[in-house]
Formats: sequence, C-alpha cells, structure tokens
Amino acid sequence: MALTTSELIAALPSSDDNRVPALRVEKRQVASLVPVPVGRWKRMSLLSSLQAKVAAGYLFHWCRGWFSSEAAQKQSLAEAHWRNAIRVFDSMSYLRGAVMKIGQMLAHFPDVAPKEFIDTLGQLHFNAPPMHWSLLREMVINELGDEPENLFAEFDQQAFAAASLGQVHRARLKTGEEVAVKIQYPGIAQSIRDDFKNLFLLLFPLSVSKDWESLKEQLNELRKLTELEANYEVEAATLTHVRSLFNDSDGIVVPRVFPHLCTQRILTMEFIPGKSLDEYLAGQPFQAERNTVARRIFRAYYRMWYTGRLHQLDFHPGNLLILEDGRLGMIDFGMSMPIDHDLWELYYSIDAALTTGRRELVSAAVQRWCNFLHIENGQEQWQLAQKLAEWEWRPRYHSGEYNFGIESDYQQGVDLFLQIVRNRYFRAHSSTVVNTRLHLGYRALLYRLRAKVDVASIAEQEVAATGWDRSAYAPLL
Repeated sequence: MALTTSELIAALPSSDDNRVPALRVEKRQVASLVPVPVGRWKRMSLLSSLQAKVAAGYLFHWCRGWFSSEAAQKQSLAEAHWRNAIRVFDSMSYLRGAVMKIGQMLAHFPDVAPKEFIDTLGQLHFNAPPMHWSLLREMVINELGDEPENLFAEFDQQAFAAASLGQVHRARLKTGEEVAVKIQYPGIAQSIRDDFKNLFLLLFPLSVSKDWESLKEQLNELRKLTELEANYEVEAATLTHVRSLFNDSDGIVVPRVFPHLCTQRILTMEFIPGKSLDEYLAGQPFQAERNTVARRIFRAYYRMWYTGRLHQLDFHPGNLLILEDGRLGMIDFGMSMPIDHDLWELYYSIDAALTTGRRELVSAAVQRWCNFLHIENGQEQWQLAQKLAEWEWRPRYHSGEYNFGIESDYQQGVDLFLQIVRNRYFRAHSSTVVNTRLHLGYRALLYRLRAKVDVASIAEQEVAATGWDRSAYAPLL
C-alpha cells in the first residue's frame, strides 16, 4: 500500500530534531494489491483499530511529557500529530469510499483537526495510493467486454491520479484522441453503503434528541449523493451538460465524454493537460494571473447555477486544473446536485439581498432562508445561521473587488460553521450539509489563491444571460 505507515513514520524527525517537516506523501508509490475491504463489521473493525492506534500515540506523548521540558513537550506533540495523521491517511487510503470522502472534507476546515492532520488529509484529493493494475484490469474487462490493450491504441497501466472512488489512467483512442479513463475501485459501491450504515449506528444515541429526524435527512441526502457519485453514467451525462454551457471565450474547459467507452463504473473523457492548484501556486504567479483564475472559477460557478441549474458540490483542488494558457479546467462532476423548483424559488426570493446587500433585504432574505431550513426565529441557531448567510453572501453584494486573501475573513466562516456543529444545531433542510460544503470549499480555493475579484459584476452578467425577470422586486432596487 504505497509507502507503509511504518516507513512514513520512520521519516519523521527524532526527538532531538528541532524541526518537524511539512511531510508530503510522494507519488513514487507502490500500488496496492489489496482490494477495497467490504462488509460493515470488517470496515468498522478497521476504523476501531485506527482509533486505538491514534489514542495510543497521544497517550505515549502524554507519558513522555512527564519527563520533558516545555519546548520538548511542544515538539513531542507536533510529532504525535504527524504520526497519527499518517496513520489516518494510511487507513483512509485503504478503506477509500465514504471514509476517504470524510477525510477530503476535513481538509477544508483548518480548525477541525490539528494542522498536521489537515495538511496530510489534503493529499487525499489527488495523491492517494493507487490500486494495483491487475485489480483494475478485471474491472475493465467486466465492464467493457475486452482487454484495455484491445479497446485502446495505447493504455498506461500506471495511474496518474487516485482518489476516494476510483483512479485515472491515460490512454489514446484508436481514432487518435488522448483520453483519461477513470476506473472505479472494485467493491466501492458496497463500501459506501456499509460506511453509512455504520455511521447511523454510531450516531444512534442522538436518536433521542429533537433534531434527530433532521440530522437523519441530511445524512441520507449525503448518502444518496455519494452513492450517485459512484454511478459514472450519471457523471458522464453531467459532464456533457456542463460542457454545453461554455464557449471558447469563457476560458473554461470541460472534457468531452466518449459514451461508447463509459459504463456505471468506467468513465472515458478527453485528457486535459494542466497544473494542480499546488503546482500552479508553486510557480508564484502574479496577482493579476491569480485574479484571472478566480474570475473563471466564479464564471463557472454562476454559469452552472443560473444557466445550468446545477450545483457542483465538490469544489476542491483535485477537481480543477490551470492550463498552460491560463484557462481553467474542470474535470470532476461526480458529486453534483440539480437545483430543484423549491430551491430555485428560494434563490429568486433572496436575489434582491444578494444583489444589493441592503440590511433590511438581507434580514428578510435570512428569514426566508431559515424558514426553508426549518430553523426557528429568534433562537441562537437562527442568529448563527444569519451570520453565516451574511458571510456567504458578502462577496456578492460587495462593491468592487473583494479580497479573498484575508485570513480573518475566511476564518470567520469556518468558525461560524464550527459553532453550529459544536452546539449540535442539526435541525435544517436536507441539503444544508452539502450546500455548506460547497460554500466553504470554493471560499477555501479563493483564499489559497489570495484572489481579488469583482464578484457582483460576474454574477450580474450571468443573471442577465438567463433573462431572469426581476420585475417583482424592481421597486426595492
């Protein structure tokens, strides 16, 4: 399984080293010959074993602290964080599925876990250890009816990307097109079902709380979306739909799908060469270049929203590429959600607040939003929801360029979300979890870019393109 946990831990500094490096799991990895473990109790047992190892790691740090100076204790704690982060990364890479998805989501929230955990879990987006080719080859034969060597003119057996549900291989069609072939890990759909059953079992003590039914609906919504993500035919249809929304002048590239080489577990699409966000930022691009990338992110976001009636819920670095000419590549639409009639009507009702930022309109919009989320007026939860909504909407109604590079601004949204979670304010609409993930995800991207963007002008251009009739509230504007 790539570099083993013991090998990674051995790479950490000894106790007399005063530096703790920013560990990175390199791509020189040995592929795993072990298939994804399935079965509720087996997966539960593996997670329980991980919990015990993590607890033991911190217990050892605590005991060692009895005989250490304050500086040594601080160093020891940092080492304990790194060691346990590697253990978590290793286990999530093995379990994959919904467990790895949780790790990816945690990487968006810098205060949920120690920094060492967040830095390591962030690599689950695009740098997870791959499965061995022999396992994936059988999947290709079962799904497409022939060996990859016969279906493609060329097929690279070495995966160039691996994540929670599948891994991606480069290939060339017999007609000459360069393609990326995403192959699902064997047993992944069953593992997702197992993980959510275990999650509901672990959360059973909450069933006596007044918010249980609401929490259960939100988790069921997340379960449905994750199970749907494992259906690559649905993703292929979404890719085709989103690709039709953009033209060359937008500077946004969505890969073409090749349906004759797609099934529920295999997705073949155009290969788009580009840099990940980390690689792009490592080149220290100028502010203007970063702003251009950010504007294209917003262009894509609002185009999908207003014209495509779709939310791409997986806004993270592993799903975006920056091409050599500066265009933005969008390559993964597995976790997407169509905007239904009720949600569309809600967006229309709060559009005046999004457009103007006027206090009285924002307050009224928050009230409608909270009613939609089934949050009672006047309660602390309502007040937190109001602050979070205002934080989410602020860049939209801000006049001129909005600076997303201010750490305290991004931290405010994370803190509000964590307050809601810590207070167990789970009563909300079923789409709340995934929508909050969407907002925090794209804000995290923009914060990393340190972007400055006139969001309002882009949004207004996209609204105008849809012909949205605002006459109902025109007097308010």
